[in-house]
Amino acid sequence: MRAEALVNCMLVPLLLILLTAVEQSLLQSLGQVCTLSAESSQRRCKTPEGLICSGRGECDCGACICQVAEPGNYYGPRCECHDWVCATYDGKTCGGHGVCHCGKCECDEDWFGEACQYQEDCNLTNKKSKELCRNPQGVVCSNAGSCHCGSCMCHNPDGKSLVTGRFCECDDSECLDEDNGEVCGGHGQCYCGNCYCAAGWHGDKCELQCDISPWESKRRCTSPDGKICSNRGHGQCNCGRCDCKEGWMGKKCEHPLSCSLSLESSLKKCKGTSNMPCFGRGLCQCGQCTCHPPGDTRVHGRNCECDDRQCEDTSGEICGGHGFCSCGRCICGDGWFGKLCSFPRTCEMTDAQSKELCETADGVMCNGKGSCHCGRCICSGSPQDWWVSGEYCECDDRECDKHDGLICTGNGMCNCGNCDCWDGWTGNACEIWMGTEY
Repeated sequence: MRAEALVNCMLVPLLLILLTAVEQSLLQSLGQVCTLSAESSQRRCKTPEGLICSGRGECDCGACICQVAEPGNYYGPRCECHDWVCATYDGKTCGGHGVCHCGKCECDEDWFGEACQYQEDCNLTNKKSKELCRNPQGVVCSNAGSCHCGSCMCHNPDGKSLVTGRFCECDDSECLDEDNGEVCGGHGQCYCGNCYCAAGWHGDKCELQCDISPWESKRRCTSPDGKICSNRGHGQCNCGRCDCKEGWMGKKCEHPLSCSLSLESSLKKCKGTSNMPCFGRGLCQCGQCTCHPPGDTRVHGRNCECDDRQCEDTSGEICGGHGFCSCGRCICGDGWFGKLCSFPRTCEMTDAQSKELCETADGVMCNGKGSCHCGRCICSGSPQDWWVSGEYCECDDRECDKHDGLICTGNGMCNCGNCDCWDGWTGNACEIWMGTEY
C-alpha cells in the first residue's frame, strides 16, 4: 500500500510537468505564446544580408509571414523566393517552356537556357534560323551572339551573363555599381540594362534606400504605354517618382522640351473628349497620340478613342460571331443583341424552363441583379449598376484593380473581380507591358 502511494506521489508531479509542456507547445503552435526571446526570434528571421524576412514579410516567433500583395506570392523560410522576377523570353516567363521557382526557371525536357529559350533538337533550316535571330535592324543577334535554332545565344566570355535579350540587345554591364562592382549594388535585379531594386532600395544602381516596395515604385512610374517613365531613355524611376533626363519633362517624362507646345497644351490636345490623355490607351507626345502597343490595329483613332478589343470575348471571338465591331462597340446582326451580341432574341423554351436555368442554388433568379432571357442572365445594364456581371450576376467588377483611374488599365477584361490581361500585358491591373520592346 505504501509502495502504491509512493508511486502515485511521483506520477502526479510528472504528469503535471508533461501536461504543462504539451499546453505550452500547443499554445505556441497556435501563435498565442512564444518562448523565444525577441532577439532569438529576429535572428531566425534574418537573411545573410541582415534583412528581416528579406524585407518582404513580418517575423512572428522566429517564422516569417510573407507578404502576398505583390504579383505572385513571396515564399521561402525567409520570404526570399518570388516568381515574378524570373527571366522572360518573347514576352513569356521562362519562354513558355518551363516553370518559375524561387526566381529561377526550371526548364521542360529538351529546353535549356536562363529563360528556357533554347531547344536541344532543332528542325529549322539554317536560313530560317537566322531569319528568326535578326533584330529589327536586320543584324543577327545584334553582333553580340550566335544563332541557335532561331534563338540567340549571347556571347559572355567572362561568364557573368551580362549580354542578354532576345537579340542580345541588352548590355547589363550598365547595371554594375562603380563602387563595389556588383549588379545593381547587390540590392536588385538587372533587366536589359535597367535596375529593378529590391524592397527598400532605389536609384540608377539601387544605391539609395526607399520606404515603398519595388512593385509599388514601378507602378507609380509606369506610363500608359506600359513603360517606366515613358521610356528608359527619358527618365529613371526613383522611389515611385520619375526623374527626367535632359530634354524631357512631365510626371512620367513624356513631354520633350523640343516640342513647340507647352506640357498643358499637349495634354489638352491629346485628351479630346476624355479626361485622360489618349483615353489611357496611348502615349501623348507633343499633342500627338501614339496608341499602344504600336502595330495593334485594334486600338485606333486620333486620340486612341477606339478599342476594338472591347468587342472580343475571353476566347478572342469578335461580337460572338453574330456582328461586327465599330470603334469598340458591337453592331449585332438580325436576331441577336447584347454587349457582345451573345443573346438570341428568340429561343425554343418555355418561360418556366428559362427561369429554372437562371436560378442560383438558393433559388434566387440571377441573384436579384438581372433578368432572365432564354435561360441566361442579363445583368443590370444601368449606368449605376455597371459593375454587375457573371453567369448569374454574382460578380462585382468594382473589385478589379485600377491604374491611372482605368479598370485593368484598359489592357484587359475584368472577369468577376479579377483582371484577365490581353497578350503582352501583366500585373494586377494589367499595367505592365511584357511583350516585345518597341
